[in-house]
Amino acid sequence: MQNTMSPFPWRAHYDPGVPASIEYPEALLNDFLDRAASRYPAHPGLILNQEVMTYAQMQAQVAQLAGSLAGLGIKKGDCVGFLMPNLPEFVIAFYASVKIGAIVMALNPQYTAREIAYQANDAGITLLLAFYPLYSRVKSIQLQTGIQRVVVIERGETFAPEEGIHVADNDLLWGDLIRSDRPMVQPAERVTPEDPAIFQYTGGTTGVPKCAVGLHRNLVANSLQFRHWLVNTVEGQETFLVAIPMYHVYGMVLGMSLGIMLAARIVLAPNPRDIPALLEALEAQKVTIFPGVPSLYNAMLQHPGVQAGQYNLRTIKACISGSAPLPRLVKETFEALTGGRLVEGYGLSEAPTATHCNPILGENRTGSIGLPLPDVDCRIVSLEDGLSGLAPGQAGELVIRGPQVMAGYHALPEETRAALRDGWLYTGDVAWMDEDGYFYLVDRKKDVIKSGGFQVWPSEVEAVINAHPKVLESAVAGVHDPWRGEVVMAWVVVKNGESLSAAEVRAWCRESLARYKVPSRVEFLSSLPRTGVGKLLRRELVRQVENIQK
Repeated sequence: MQNTMSPFPWRAHYDPGVPASIEYPEALLNDFLDRAASRYPAHPGLILNQEVMTYAQMQAQVAQLAGSLAGLGIKKGDCVGFLMPNLPEFVIAFYASVKIGAIVMALNPQYTAREIAYQANDAGITLLLAFYPLYSRVKSIQLQTGIQRVVVIERGETFAPEEGIHVADNDLLWGDLIRSDRPMVQPAERVTPEDPAIFQYTGGTTGVPKCAVGLHRNLVANSLQFRHWLVNTVEGQETFLVAIPMYHVYGMVLGMSLGIMLAARIVLAPNPRDIPALLEALEAQKVTIFPGVPSLYNAMLQHPGVQAGQYNLRTIKACISGSAPLPRLVKETFEALTGGRLVEGYGLSEAPTATHCNPILGENRTGSIGLPLPDVDCRIVSLEDGLSGLAPGQAGELVIRGPQVMAGYHALPEETRAALRDGWLYTGDVAWMDEDGYFYLVDRKKDVIKSGGFQVWPSEVEAVINAHPKVLESAVAGVHDPWRGEVVMAWVVVKNGESLSAAEVRAWCRESLARYKVPSRVEFLSSLPRTGVGKLLRRELVRQVENIQK
């Protein structure tokens, strides 16, 4: 890859105090929880409503649960599934699992039974920890999977705790596993930084759901990169609001892992759509760091209480925005309201979780995803050959190498070789770089839809729609939305002699798909555009919609 300019122009624009390179310790993720508990044992670590758990209590529960999991036969390399929102149990279970070398596979609680079964089988989940309201959904498909036991998180308003809850004979309650009198078993094998810590499903670079393997060292590196990037934070003095789901690497790394690395108070928000609750938490807990997505920040700005000046949010220092382009108006309005900085970044599950970010204190450039983080090298290469380096201002594929880049895709050697070439991660995103090293996204090579911060694979939605008895064929793509970045749109061809409404299509999809995958817009056509060899032209459909919107 040829490059005639300075190889790292972005470093000149780092905030003072941000290093060009970091010395990474030979550490595991759970080492940082132990460090925080040693330095700040009585410091509040996890906060959910009125419930507070100190770092010493967190460490003790992690140790107890790790011993209990080992006693159940969970060993290094086994895959443990999580199906729960942002709860204290997620954090405890995460650090207990990685402590004994298990691999965490966190599923979206919005998933239907069908979607849970697919990922459980693909990842090889043997033990699943599930929030009680989701227990019946898991049990409905358990026999179709390799899930041997379910641990039930007995929390919520759907049952009366004093009456107890009933689980299948082979299943367990969370409370039983963290009892101090339960025998603890020490893991048989030593865990190293080179061992897998997480499986994270991603659209990857080909638009097909794949399982990215994140090693301990990958997540440790990315957490440390942001620890240095947030130059205005102080260990032991910050308060994080984690509304971004921790089942995604964004919330897992920039909320949970980074928060623990800073020994912060971590305020958990199980329902990010409850804007009044988030605003109350921001104000009452005096939150300083709040990672999120543009639609979330905009929803807060549109809340009547915020517009009436009823909330004091001036404690916020920094907000990292990802998953979708950050509108300039949202950034400027939010910064004026809080006095903090709202900066756009970029990442992907294959480099859990981020590779770029705008400076926290320095210059933010409109439309830019920012600068590569310390130790991240980036190039823009030709879309034709994937090798020739392009000059500033020229658009091509963004390729990345750095300590947070994944080990590969689980059980997919060919896809791994396609994405990782000579140490470079081919992102599948089209971008360009200016002369100062700020990067700008242009488009995606593939058709993965990012709707409200979630990834949607068109082929999965199309398969569900095409299964409707009245549907001949369909196409699905993302179309621009000013607030959510993209929304899912479906174009449907109905069989001759049949009639179908948009409401019926959406209702059909809701039976098999998580809510964010259900098309927001449905249009009926007599035929779909295709190439001469029959390939569906999704982008032609999108282009027609964009022309109408203009």
